[in-house]
This record gives sequence, C-alpha cells and structure tokens, in this order.
Amino acid sequence: MNDKYKGILHLPHKQSDTRPHMSVSDRAAQFALFAALTGYDSAIQETTRLTDRKRELSETELDELDRKLNYIVEHLDQPFSVTITYFRADERKSGGKYFDCTEFMKKIDEYEQTVTMQSGDEIFIPDISDIKSPVLDSSGDI
Repeated sequence: MNDKYKGILHLPHKQSDTRPHMSVSDRAAQFALFAALTGYDSAIQETTRLTDRKRELSETELDELDRKLNYIVEHLDQPFSVTITYFRADERKSGGKYFDCTEFMKKIDEYEQTVTMQSGDEIFIPDISDIKSPVLDSSGDI
C-alpha cells in the first residue's frame, strides 16, 4: 500500500453539519448517462410504427355496401346487431388502421354521411369497407 495516505486511511468519514446526507440512489443519479437527444427514442418508435393504407373499394363492393345500408335504413325500427369494418386515419402519420365495431345501429345520417351506433360512436360512411350481419345474410334483398 502507498504510505502517502497511511495517516488518513482510518479516519472517520466527514459528514456535513449544514446539509442532509444524500441517499445512494440520489448520488448515483448524478453520474447517470446524459440523454443528449431527449425524445429521440420516441421519435424512432413513432417512425417504425406501422399503419395500413385505406383500401379503395371497387364499384361492385360500393354497390353492395349501398344496398346493405339501404336495407338497414328501411329496418332501423327492428334493431339487429351489425359488424362494421371501417378505416380510421392515423392522427400522426399517413395511413391508419381498420377496426371492427359490433353492436346495434341507432341511426344513419345521410346528409352528414355518418352512422351512429347504440354506444354513441359515429362512423363516417366513406370509411366503411364492410357490413356484416346474420339478418343481411339471410335477407333475399341483399
């Protein structure tokens, strides 16, 4: 051992009389890595998050969807459950995601082009890609 520090080796550790003792975790935080690029990790995650493109429906699919909506409008007084597949645009980047909503339809507003579900959710009709229901499948009109 180096003789240079022999005199102070066994002296008690000096505690401040005016400042409280710092915890081990607080002391360690002083020496933690500095994040120079704050928000960089979240920006990378956002960039790599996948979105779907909205699918363009063919004329046949649009006609089929129109027939289903007309049938539902005519039979809104007879509540039945439907499953609507619709596209919701992403708020942060191009594209979006497809969702399925299964419940009773409350009303269809042709002027606003929205479908209101029993829960109060509104779905924009041009975003609907499919409507399914046992009633629609069993109907000879559709």
